[in-house]
Parts: sequence; C-alpha cells; structure tokens
Amino acid sequence: MQEHNFILTDVMKTGNHQQLESFINFSDLEGQQFDMTGEWYTLHQYDLKKYTRRIALIDHKAVNSRAWKNEYYWRDLNERTEQLQQLGFVFVIANPWESHSNIKKLHALSINKNCYYWCGESSWFWWMMYDRYKKKTFDINHSSKKYDFLYLNKYPRAHRVKMFKKLESAGLLNNSLYSFLSENKRLSSNYELPWVDADNYPIYGMDQDIYELPYNHSAYNIVPETHDSGETFITEKIWKPILMQQIFVVHGKRHYLKDLRDLGFQTFNNTFDESYDQEENNDKRMDKIADLCQWLKDQDALRLYSVTEDIRKHNASHFFNESALRKTVNETVLRLLEFFDGSQVPS
Repeated sequence: MQEHNFILTDVMKTGNHQQLESFINFSDLEGQQFDMTGEWYTLHQYDLKKYTRRIALIDHKAVNSRAWKNEYYWRDLNERTEQLQQLGFVFVIANPWESHSNIKKLHALSINKNCYYWCGESSWFWWMMYDRYKKKTFDINHSSKKYDFLYLNKYPRAHRVKMFKKLESAGLLNNSLYSFLSENKRLSSNYELPWVDADNYPIYGMDQDIYELPYNHSAYNIVPETHDSGETFITEKIWKPILMQQIFVVHGKRHYLKDLRDLGFQTFNNTFDESYDQEENNDKRMDKIADLCQWLKDQDALRLYSVTEDIRKHNASHFFNESALRKTVNETVLRLLEFFDGSQVPS
C-alpha cells in the first residue's frame, strides 16, 4: 500500500529547499510517496489530512545565523511551528552540511518542540558530489608525481591544527602541496582553483570544487576530516581523492576507513599499514598517521599507483553506483519517517 508523505522543506525560507527536495526524491523507499513545498504560503493548496505523515524542515545552516539575531525571526518561527503542530506536523532541524555535534554547537533553536536533527552522516556529501559530477569527465593522470602530499585545511579545528603541526615539524610537508587558511598558508596560485582568487579563498561555496592538477601532481592525499572522534560524518574531503583516483590517508575518527568499506569502497589495507584506523587514542592515531606518511614519502609512488590501480578504479566507479548511493540515502530518509512515527502527533 502506498503511503503519502508531505514535507514543508523550509519553514522560514532561509535555506536551500530545492537541494533537500532533490535528495529526498533520489530515494526509492518502497511504498512511500512524497509531496513537498518550500513555500509556507502555499500550504492552503494541499489537503493535509490525506497524508500519512507531515514533516516540517527548519533550516539551520550556519550561513543563515544572521537571521537568528533578529527577534522577529523567532517570533515568526514560533508562530508558524505552533500552527504546524496543530496541523499534525513534526519538526526536523535540517543542516545535512554539518555533523550532529556541529549543529548542536550552533545557535540553539528556542522553540518548545521535540525536534529531529538531520545531519550529514555518510549520505549527504556522497549524494551532493554524485549529483554535481555524474556527467563530468575528469582529466586524471598519475604518471608523474612532483610532490608527496596534497593536504588541504581550512577551518582550524583542534585536531587539524595538532596534526598539521606534527607533520610540518617532522618535515613531512617539505615537498608537498598544502594549505591551512587559518594559518595563512595557501596553495600556490598554479594549483589553486583557477576560478577563485588564490589570495582570498571564499569561506563558503567552493569546498566541493575540484581542479585536477594538484591531484595529478601529488602522490598521496592526507584527508583532514571534520572530526577525529564521535559520529560517522563523511564529507567531500574524502570524495575528492576518490573521484580523482588518488591514494589517501584519512585523519578522522576511529573506524572511518571501516565505515567506508561498509559502504562498499575499498581502502589500502593490503598495500600499507592502515592500523591507525583501529587506534582508540586520538594522539596515538596521529602518531601512526605521521609514521605512515613517512613510510609513504620513502616509497616509489609510481609503483604504489601500479599495485593500487584496481582499488582506485573500483572506488571511482563505486562512487557513481546509484544503487549503492540510493541505499544510504534511503536510510537517511527512513529516519525522518521513523521520527514522525515515534512522535506524539495530534490527530
């Protein structure tokens, strides 16, 4: 039997509801149909009583924090959520561009409602990069390696700063392409995105962009993920080297590589030591990553590219496997529906 679900995809019209709708429409949960609108003022056009579930998404991206300083925003938000609750809606704080812990650090929403937090998990950035590059042909050429590592940092998260200083002080970055914008360390203009000002990389909007040259000229990618502990949150930082068929080392949480393998990707555990992924202690994990980077630096990079060719090609191909991606998207969308089913919704 078909169940009909209605989603108001942006209660306050402050976000990117079209992208959220595209993500939900990519799912193919059996027996589920979705009607959606991002327009509060069009609700009167829908017979809401016919829907099995009614869900309202409240945008919570940090870029829209300017609105949170306005008292009228909170007045209007509370008025709308009161009306929506009477109509049988449940509420989802939507910021899949961030992790759950990062959303919690943002401005606390002062609405007296039980809410579900839609965060990035493993599905959002995979889907977003898939949607962006599914028709793109990249110029990939790993036949010449001028540099050891490509290591791109922007926000100064504590674990990133610590890892960066460890690698830098050990001399492991001496022949590498790297950036750390908060430390005013920038890529050479030859390797920066050609469509941006190399001296003024934007805070938002370009992190998912890919320029092939630095990937082609560097042997290994050091991936500085958003977290080194806690939940699974897989971002564009890993998808870029996977798309570019580059060997990678991940500075992330314990079992990050295991999580990738659970999604159907392969890592390099049969080629070099990936035991850092099982290390519980964050500092010891960084030590193991530094040791691995030293080992990689001493290797014949072209030989490693030869022996890892099947892995790298599998990962790039699997990235575009719609059924694999749809499975994880389905899991995210199903959690939204389960939140409704577990809530006390007025009849």
